[in-house]
Amino acid sequence: MRTTLPRRSLLTAGAVGTAVGATALLPVCAQAAPPGRGTASQARFDLGAEVLDGGEQVVTLTLRSPALAPVARESLTVDTFAVHVRATSPLDGALAYEQDRVVTAVRWSGRDAVLELEHGQDVAGASTLLYTSGRNVRLDLEYTITQAAPLRKRGSGAEVELSSFVQGELVSPEVDAFTHHQVDGGLKYRLFTPSSKGPKGAGRRKGRALVVWLHGGGEGGLLTGGHDYYDNETTLRANRGALGLATDEAQEAFGGAYVLAPQSTSAWMQDGDGFAPQIQAVIDEVVAREDIDEDRIHVLGCSNGGFMTLKMVAEQPGRFASQVPICGAVSGPEGTYHLSDDTLRSLAETPTWLVAAANDDTIDAEANTVRFHELIEDSILSLYPTVEWDGVEYPGHWSWIYVARNDPQHEGVRIWDWMAAQQR
Repeated sequence: MRTTLPRRSLLTAGAVGTAVGATALLPVCAQAAPPGRGTASQARFDLGAEVLDGGEQVVTLTLRSPALAPVARESLTVDTFAVHVRATSPLDGALAYEQDRVVTAVRWSGRDAVLELEHGQDVAGASTLLYTSGRNVRLDLEYTITQAAPLRKRGSGAEVELSSFVQGELVSPEVDAFTHHQVDGGLKYRLFTPSSKGPKGAGRRKGRALVVWLHGGGEGGLLTGGHDYYDNETTLRANRGALGLATDEAQEAFGGAYVLAPQSTSAWMQDGDGFAPQIQAVIDEVVAREDIDEDRIHVLGCSNGGFMTLKMVAEQPGRFASQVPICGAVSGPEGTYHLSDDTLRSLAETPTWLVAAANDDTIDAEANTVRFHELIEDSILSLYPTVEWDGVEYPGHWSWIYVARNDPQHEGVRIWDWMAAQQR
């Protein structure tokens, strides 16, 4: 067994959508936004979102209108527009939060005015997600913009006042890069396709690597308690687990890789035996359709997905090039997420890197991740004392943040480079 005790690092911002709703400047009724830039004095605005380490937040509003074309750039300030948001649950319409948003900066993007909003860990009113009934669900967001001070035209200095505001799309570029799919009669999934201009030769080999991300318990569907919620969205929006693998840094490490994120209809740990063949059906569909090197299929996941990572390797011996279980757990023989010690020992045939934080108060790291390391011969362990990044401390269970940021190292090799070097 090999153990890496990584440096104490520091972790970033976040909170926990889709935008529905619209806006007002003088009393004006909310309207659905048609495509385009808006009418002469009307502005259409899109919500710009970013997935931070703690989840997706709305970080900008981008205003588009022909009326902005002659505006003097310097007349746009942080005091020009006031922003208000109302967020409701998609499950029952209950109010999740309602408040003003703080405009921290403004800028121009061509003819469009961009309002930058306060965001970060523990910033209220920024989230696109609501955690309820054990799941993250996408909030229905209604943003209201009010013009508080006039804009001025170049040259004449004449006032420009927008008559109304129409809310458009929620734009989250990293999330939007993943396409939507569903196996016929099976699981929904998102898929990132690598650039066709990626490296060839040794870096390309027979095809592209496939990296399978298995989400945590909060990102599954909610089909009980009278709910019918299965959105194929929160797997990407609740944390950076899958998104990190689609970054330029990760793609360079893998020489271009597909990133696959299936969504459970509930939680993987509720029925490991039932979900394993469903996940395999997703993998098989992608392999049959895309340019995949079957010797370079990797699996990793967090919490519920940490267990399911181990389960998939146990169910498909020799199928995966590597596995990275993050803060996972197994139950006793009577549970729905049981793996015996003998089964865990058998996983040594697959290169394994385990990650957890010692202060995890959701899943005991010593009883689970550390024990897995002791049972899986030649496995690597990155056991962090806490979960911190960029000066922000997160719950100890959120050790997936380190993997999403490519932080774990062993003998000078970072985890993405290690994964990329593995093959069957």
